[in-house]
Amino acid sequence: MSRSTRAAAPADTVADLGALPSWNLADLYDGIASPAIEADLKRVDDDAGAFAKTYEGMVAGLSGADLGTAIAAYERLQDTLGRLMSFGGLAFAGAMDDVKVAQFYQTVQERVNAASVRLLFFTLEVNRIEDADLKAKLAAAPELAHYAPWLRDVRAFRPHQLSDEIEKLLHEKYVAGRAAWGRLFDETVTDLRFPVDGQDLTIAEAMHLMFDPDRAKRQEGCESVGKVLGDHARTFALITNTLAKDKEIEDRWRGFARPISARNLSNFVEDEVVDALVHAVKEGYPSLAHRYYRMKARWLGLDKLEYWDRNAPLPGAPQRIIPWAEARRIVLDSYRAFSPKLAVIGERFFTERWIDAAQRPGKDSGAFSHPTVPSAHPYILMNYMGNARDVMTLAHELGHGVHQVLAGRQGALMAETPLTLAETASVFGEMLTFRKLLAGERDPAMRKALLARKVEDMINTAIRQIAFAEFERRVHDERRQGELLPERLNAIWLEIQSESMGPAFDWQPGYGSYWSSIPHFVHTPFYVYAYAFGDCLVNSLYAAYQARPEGFAEKYLDMLSAGGTLRHHELLRPFGLDAREPVFWDKGLSVLRDFIDELEALG
Repeated sequence: MSRSTRAAAPADTVADLGALPSWNLADLYDGIASPAIEADLKRVDDDAGAFAKTYEGMVAGLSGADLGTAIAAYERLQDTLGRLMSFGGLAFAGAMDDVKVAQFYQTVQERVNAASVRLLFFTLEVNRIEDADLKAKLAAAPELAHYAPWLRDVRAFRPHQLSDEIEKLLHEKYVAGRAAWGRLFDETVTDLRFPVDGQDLTIAEAMHLMFDPDRAKRQEGCESVGKVLGDHARTFALITNTLAKDKEIEDRWRGFARPISARNLSNFVEDEVVDALVHAVKEGYPSLAHRYYRMKARWLGLDKLEYWDRNAPLPGAPQRIIPWAEARRIVLDSYRAFSPKLAVIGERFFTERWIDAAQRPGKDSGAFSHPTVPSAHPYILMNYMGNARDVMTLAHELGHGVHQVLAGRQGALMAETPLTLAETASVFGEMLTFRKLLAGERDPAMRKALLARKVEDMINTAIRQIAFAEFERRVHDERRQGELLPERLNAIWLEIQSESMGPAFDWQPGYGSYWSSIPHFVHTPFYVYAYAFGDCLVNSLYAAYQARPEGFAEKYLDMLSAGGTLRHHELLRPFGLDAREPVFWDKGLSVLRDFIDELEALG
């Protein structure tokens, strides 16, 4: 079915949920046929050429003031390129089954990439400036000193920088390499249909059945997902093997010691800090996930849990549909109780149509908040189906969105936050919403259900994401010895699930193919540990908030507003926290442990 990407109608009405919003992308461009797109593509290509003509081969010799002027011009170019790519990506996310939109997105990627190749010399030459020379330039020129955090981050990659010719080749080939494989993955998953009870469901609809109180429905939906993913195992295995080999080649050329090292550097977090996080979480498997799921098996009256029981609601737990308007009120009220400013920013996402919430065929099955560029604003995509977990997803993505709005003041080069800190505001927003709901709940059965749901969300965020990172590590390590067959990928996945989730589960072979549904493995290798980093960090932050709430909100907003200008230890210092200390991660995990203790006491 063909679909236009012109500004959508204000809302789509879904039974029981009320009016679900569709986003208005016209703040970027008013459609894929907009003349402004072609005009911007031509202008940015011309400007990139002029920029190269002015500065290529000259960067090291520029004065501090002139280098500051050059970086400002480079930043303006990056904002335009980012606007074009953001619109293309958002249009595609909303209509992955539309061949015209897919064609448009690919064309934009290729033309943006061509322009950015002409700019690549700039950061390469910046990295060839001697440290003492750059220090003198920074001291002499306020225009350049403004960009000191960006220069620090660019130059962090100096030890891994290749020759100009190789860097340009890698950059130019990206659209025909990693990006193309990513598009194949997205389109394949979007086109899949999962037969359940006589209907063909999208992956989002089928996976939604994991939360159904009817065990037979959960089983049918989950087994359908496993079978359909398994039927396409060769395609997903080819994508995974190709991208893992591609990464191994580039990592080897750049001199990265381990597959995860490049991600750690891009997150500006030390290998040993990530190793400490992984170690702490894995040490906690038995006392956290294993213990919780033993309780859950008892609650469900089962000797063993199957994979379709992992997200099952508690027996007798109240089940109700939460209309969109109520979800909006719950989340904004929770934000407002913490900081009125936070809620004011959050409200704009609803009133100005920065959210696309309705589930529909062809739409990305996940949820995200895309920052776009500072000259515009973020957009949130989710698939709202009215359960309590969807309310938490809204709180999570709105946290991202508010963070991105606040960080936007740092400009196109310094607004982006490393992944390890990008999850801070989202998880904090979830915690605010959960704590408000829990504090107002007097019904013991409902309180138990809320606690259980939160524990499962935290296990999904911390335990399972570290398990996902371990799956990636093992896949990338084994790929260095040769290609992995689908059966081997399935086996690694099931081994990791058994280790992390524990002996309460009887893992069926059909669950082995579920690794192929995780887009992060394809688009952003080793992204996943950032969720656990953010969860533990937020738990420590929230404990600091509870201990000393006076002035906390102001410091928290300052932290979000810093964007990418400060490193994690600098951002956490005002709160008396340091992620480089081993006890930091245990402190973060103790919040999850306390919730499980409370559930154990409830019986």
